[in-house]
Amino acid sequence: MSSHTAVARAGTSSGLWPVILCWLAMTLDGFDMVVLGAVIPTLDSENALGFTTASLTSAATIGLIGVMIGAVMTGAVADRFGRRLTLVACVILFSIFTFATAFVPNKEMFIAFRFIAGLGLGACLPTALTYMSEYAKAGSASSATTRTMTGYHVGAVITSLMALWLIPHWGWESLFMIGGLAGFALVPFLWFKLPESDSFLAVKEGTVAKVKLSEVVKGRLLAVSIGIWVASFMGLLLVYGLNTWLPKIMSEAGYSVSGGVALLLTLNVGAVIGLFVSGKVADERGNKKAVLVWFGVAAVALALLSIKIESQFVVYAAVLLAGVFVFSAQVLVYAFTAHLYPARIRATALGMSAGVGRVGAIMGPTLGGAMVGAGVAYPWGFYAFAAAAAIAFVALFFVPAHLPLDEKAPADA
Repeated sequence: MSSHTAVARAGTSSGLWPVILCWLAMTLDGFDMVVLGAVIPTLDSENALGFTTASLTSAATIGLIGVMIGAVMTGAVADRFGRRLTLVACVILFSIFTFATAFVPNKEMFIAFRFIAGLGLGACLPTALTYMSEYAKAGSASSATTRTMTGYHVGAVITSLMALWLIPHWGWESLFMIGGLAGFALVPFLWFKLPESDSFLAVKEGTVAKVKLSEVVKGRLLAVSIGIWVASFMGLLLVYGLNTWLPKIMSEAGYSVSGGVALLLTLNVGAVIGLFVSGKVADERGNKKAVLVWFGVAAVALALLSIKIESQFVVYAAVLLAGVFVFSAQVLVYAFTAHLYPARIRATALGMSAGVGRVGAIMGPTLGGAMVGAGVAYPWGFYAFAAAAAIAFVALFFVPAHLPLDEKAPADA
């Protein structure tokens, strides 16, 4: 074993640093989910950088495309060079271009920097989740994955609260400066406190083999990957579609606008609860059983929201239930993916799953917006989202709970 390998492996058997650092990496993802939405009203009202409504839409879409490409491409890098170095590089790339966004002179550079920052950020999620699934104790990989993803929602909430104070006093640029500085502050800790994954070292010790994206679709893995991709697409379509349009859909149903915003908060509270519960269920009952139950209940809960309910308590309870199952269903897809694929291509498989899912993240708000524009968001918006959950259920139903041992790497057998 080389001295570099010995150093990288040191400390992987215990300690909280990997848990804390991967969780913090997910808070950066949560920051990015809401930062553009937080600054769009200011950019629009002030005509900042020459932005128009159309170019702001382009900025949002192109940023998500960067995240999608980053997620797809990083898996092969992490499977070749390691989870640790890949995560450090991703955070550095994201931090540089997020911080620099605060100083751009025009909308073209703003959009370009959002795209490049998205490449780094999109790579963070699959790399961090791959790391945590391998770092977790035996029988707790799903819980480790879902707990790590709570950082995503915490980051979104913190950034939303910061935006309320920072933008009026310091301008929209301050949010991007804070986001970049937070990433810079995280890098030294990642470098000095994050050891390499034991699973990666066991497979790669003495070699640096190139991993091809095509390896996740070879043989029987083709059908498995298609099922995972369909579910991931539908899962993120639900997450982004509901986060974008739930207040508007509920207002069309006759609820107050302020009530719609409160229901959005309730939905995300349910998401955090679901992340803690779902991982434990998956570890105890199996990944496939858990993810099928979560998407199945999500489909039913979303369909029931199409019914106008007079009791405010029942409405909030129904939305909370939807949040518990809808949001964590997508995270269970990641946990299921990490469980199915061998360590040699695990990050590649997770990256592809996250990348395809990001296409759903783009389509969800687009679908919701189209229905709102057509005046049919209520009740058909809930029917459409329920159908997405049902499609994910069907796609995963045909994915095996485990892969045969002869399709796994020796270290995973």
